[in-house]
Amino acid sequence: MQDLKNMVEQIMEAITSRDFGTIRQMRHPEYSFTGSDGQTRQDPEAGIDVADMYTKAFPDLKFEIQHMHLVGNTVVTEYTAHGTHKGDLMGISPTNRHVRVPVCNITEFRDGKVYAVRDYFDTMHIMQQLGVEMGHEHA
Repeated sequence: MQDLKNMVEQIMEAITSRDFGTIRQMRHPEYSFTGSDGQTRQDPEAGIDVADMYTKAFPDLKFEIQHMHLVGNTVVTEYTAHGTHKGDLMGISPTNRHVRVPVCNITEFRDGKVYAVRDYFDTMHIMQQLGVEMGHEHA
């Protein structure tokens, strides 16, 4: 089932080239996306806004795959996302800083299409690399 791993690589390539049409074609009608915030959205458009936001904020965004594991109809991909902050990111003006973030992505397939995606990464790690000061609670 190397095909499923190849499909994940295709999706990653489509994200970095902002080819959201290809991504949409690869999705199952009952597709769901769970982002790093733990929120799940179930519709074929879910997650496109996240990919759009990150590719606008980091126009040179690249993914370096460390490991891909195939378990049944599921591909677990460990990779590093990296890019230079050149666009707005959640209200944060460009800092021109380079960011590297470890990510774990779980992609589940059904009927030859992407049925569910779950992304796990630390958004605080991104903010720290951008030099964003986060509020601290004092005891």
